[in-house]
Amino acid sequence: MTDTMQPFGENIWTVEGDRVRMFGVLPFTTRMTVVRLQSGGLWLHSPVKPTRQRRQVVDEVGEVRHLIAPNKIHSLGVEPWKALYPSADVWCSPEFTTRHPGISVDAVLADDADTPWQSEILHCAVGGHAVLDEVEFFHKPSRTLIVTDLIQKHDVSGETWLWRGVKHMAGILGEEGGVPIDVKLSVRDKDAMRKSIETILDWDFDNLIISHGHCVRGGAKEAVKRAFDWIVST
Repeated sequence: MTDTMQPFGENIWTVEGDRVRMFGVLPFTTRMTVVRLQSGGLWLHSPVKPTRQRRQVVDEVGEVRHLIAPNKIHSLGVEPWKALYPSADVWCSPEFTTRHPGISVDAVLADDADTPWQSEILHCAVGGHAVLDEVEFFHKPSRTLIVTDLIQKHDVSGETWLWRGVKHMAGILGEEGGVPIDVKLSVRDKDAMRKSIETILDWDFDNLIISHGHCVRGGAKEAVKRAFDWIVST
């Protein structure tokens, strides 16, 4: 439900956002991930639009220090949260500023970027894709992989028959969903993308948080391996 924080593990929560329409048409649920770092500061992944209630529940667990724009599509809540917490740093994916030149950022999350949370959260900028410049994260304390659009598992119960059909054809419907078909068809450099995915699969995660649809508690490594078999095994 929206406007509440759901615990996902120690010092990690999810917050459901508003339902949005991609390209003004395709309906998507949204989700923000909140991590409390050892410093006590909060790390917000893919921020959803802040409401008074969302801000209140976030403030109850810590002070917002980092805002993460994990790909160039997920810009919705960055500026509103930055306006509320001007001292927070904005971290973005490699191509984010090209698409959003008007949004001020503090650092780009290239693979070699030094981050103040790197002892707790690892990151990998997925290479080789023609469209999706996504950065994935591994929260080591909770053994959780955090993914944005690269894996989707849209809830069947929340869809009309039309969108169920569309999302089924796209391979992103229900708990067996995975990498969207348009992502699979838009790879520019398979070797580069394979290298990134292999880096991610080397991480010792057991849980999965995604921005759109069903998350996975326990056994997530096998689910993610299956989702990426099309690129890893080729």
